[in-house]
Amino acid sequence: MGIYKEEHDIFRGTVKKFIEKEVLPNIDEWEEKGEVPRSLWKKCGEMGFLGMCLDEKYGGLEVGFEYTAVLVEEFGKVNACMPVVGTGDILAPYIRDFGTEELKMRYLSRFTKGDLIPAIAMTEPNTGSDLKGVRTSAISDGDDYIINGQKTFITNGNTCDMMIVVCKTNPDSNSLSNAFSLIIVDDGTTGFIKGRKLNKMGMHMQDTAEIFFEDCHVPKANLIGEEGKGFGYLMSELQKERLVMVMWGQAMAEAMLQMGIDYAKSREAFGQPIATFQHNAFKIADMATQVQLGRSLINELIIDFIAGKDIVVKVSMAKLYVGEMANNIAAKSFQLHGGYGFMEEYPIARYYRDIRAMSVYAGSSEIMRLVIARSLGIEPT
Repeated sequence: MGIYKEEHDIFRGTVKKFIEKEVLPNIDEWEEKGEVPRSLWKKCGEMGFLGMCLDEKYGGLEVGFEYTAVLVEEFGKVNACMPVVGTGDILAPYIRDFGTEELKMRYLSRFTKGDLIPAIAMTEPNTGSDLKGVRTSAISDGDDYIINGQKTFITNGNTCDMMIVVCKTNPDSNSLSNAFSLIIVDDGTTGFIKGRKLNKMGMHMQDTAEIFFEDCHVPKANLIGEEGKGFGYLMSELQKERLVMVMWGQAMAEAMLQMGIDYAKSREAFGQPIATFQHNAFKIADMATQVQLGRSLINELIIDFIAGKDIVVKVSMAKLYVGEMANNIAAKSFQLHGGYGFMEEYPIARYYRDIRAMSVYAGSSEIMRLVIARSLGIEPT
């Protein structure tokens, strides 16, 4: 069973043309500035790239996940603008699926036009994968919540216009089932403080920041869904986020494999292309096999997701495999480039830096192993 039809292929051509015109000429500038400009969000909105899964009344296209897959694959190949193209299917569904109609109209319609940059804040300085450790609190005060706490590693943290914040609204509970809520905080709200832009090893064009909340008063109307149900909402949407991240990593792996092949075919040593040395030829054969296994798994995942199947375990396996595999491909392609791989003028240098985070964000490899082990009836200690 195939995934893509003629209309998807046409859309892919449109995305490629957009990338060639609006993205590739600007990557170096965006890397240096540490963020992509708002103008790109606006252009993506005009193209319909933002919130494609959303209803037309919110400015979406109401198209299938196949279009998201095409978009993520093409932008992933050039390793640029992930926070822009991935947001529509990672953040917008929280409001679409659980928010009030007032919240949907207020935020989704602006997002799909590219007029609003969103963010989500889960991670805290001492809390990554263990959500039980979240300390950011939201205490009821009449018609408001008063939020206090700190978040870190927040994508779009400095540039965002609104942020979905994971807060503890039931301070006496240690249960994930009723302790946490999702609350929207608008930029400019008193007590909502954007901290320093974090200086990362890679992914330089992706704005990542620290966030602070100091007696931040937010209307209770900004609560997404029901109070105390936040963890359930996160679990229902995180699998889609992981699928998007896995598709991105796979696209990068495919691009890095091709970089290695192209360079090894063109670079000569001792009178012959280095690709023809048996060691390199076998290395490339192994790389190609690993990448193809990832592609087969992801295509199967996309089909299952579109069919509405439970993908929790399989997407965890894919996240584990692709995260580790893509890092391996990066290292081997880098090595094939020799000294030139260390030069910024060759794309492999940027990909090598950026892919390292793939085995950490959206659930580390260790957490994925834990999920998989538990699905097999094993409880690691």
